[in-house]
This record gives sequence, C-alpha cells and structure tokens, in this order.
Amino acid sequence: MIDEIRILLADDHPIVRKGLRITLEEEAGLRVVAEAEDGETALALTKQLLPAVAVLDIDMPKRDGFGVAREIRRQGLPTKPLFLTLHKDEDLFRAALELGIPGYILKDSAMQEIVAGVRAVANGQPYFSSAMAARLLPGGGMSAKGHASSGPAASRLTPTENQILRLIASGQSSKEIGDTLSIHYRTVENHRTNMCRKLGLEGANALLRFALQHRSDLEGE
Repeated sequence: MIDEIRILLADDHPIVRKGLRITLEEEAGLRVVAEAEDGETALALTKQLLPAVAVLDIDMPKRDGFGVAREIRRQGLPTKPLFLTLHKDEDLFRAALELGIPGYILKDSAMQEIVAGVRAVANGQPYFSSAMAARLLPGGGMSAKGHASSGPAASRLTPTENQILRLIASGQSSKEIGDTLSIHYRTVENHRTNMCRKLGLEGANALLRFALQHRSDLEGE
C-alpha cells in the first residue's frame, strides 16, 4: 500500500471541487495536488504532476472524462482515472468498464464511499458505487446475456487462466495483463475468449462481472 495518495480533481464546478478537496484532505494519507476545471487542463496537470489518482467528471469542457482517461492510457501515464459523475446510465457505465476505468462513483454517494474509492483505485483495486456495482452481478440489471454456472472457477480454468482472471478482478486491461505476464495482449484476449466459453459467459462485461463476483475465491488460490 502506498504511503501518500496524490490526487488530481477535475470538475467544471468549483463548489464541487472545493467540497471534495476539503473532504479528501481531512483523511490521513490523501493529498490533493491539483485542480482542473476542464479536460485539457486536467490532462496537462496529470502529465506534469503524475498523481496516483485523477478524479474526473465525465462532462467537462474542452475534453470530457473519457477523453482524458484515453490519453492517460495512450501515453502510458501511471495515474489511475476514477470517474465521479451524476450519470447512472448503463451505456456510459459499460463504456467505462470497456475502457478499463477502475473506478466509477456517483456524485450522490456518501463521502466515505468516495474516499474508499480513491484509496482502492490508488492501490490497484477496482471500485464502483454500490448502485452501479450491483449491475455487475447476475440479475443486477446489466444487459449482457448469461452468467457462469455454479462451482469454483479453478476447476474449469488452467493455472494461467486463473492468473489472468485474478488480474481482471484487480482492474487490469488486456494490455496491462500482457505486460504483467510478459505475453502479447492478443494472447490475453484469446485466453479471455476461451475462459468465457468454458464458464458459459456471454456479453462484453460478463468476464469482469464473474471475476469480481469470485474475487475472494481467486485471492485465496
């Protein structure tokens, strides 16, 4: 676990930024190093300061949160993007997952949840508002078809596939998993396809839902 979590706040509403800053800096080990009122400024400050977490509103002038997050990933910056938004729209949430955003928190969440989300994302763990996380579980509202049959994941997957599943649960993208395991990201994608077939999963985010649902079992292996 890192000693101090350096944070960038990006939101075009100064009152929102002020409230977040006060709340976050009351917590031990959290420090807001910069604020931005638009996406271009957020990206420039992220490149300059390399904070651990960039808390991004989705709707911002000049460049939205998705645009900032894509550039952070494209440029290989170590900063983890976390969306803090009013949007409960399922399509936006799915798009964030597909982009590999490790945190998605609603602005109407309790401040304790926002703090917990920042800490989790900074330490390499995905974090979603409880209202959104419920949609990742079977029957929770996400429109992807199918879910895995019962039984431990390890019994149906190879050791490599279980290792990849653990990394998926930690919020890593296929490229990041490839870098971790020193294999090509397309090889990771092939493994993901085979895992979905073995587990009876269908839909763009079904494997992530399964990984999160079985995270405690995977960590114990």
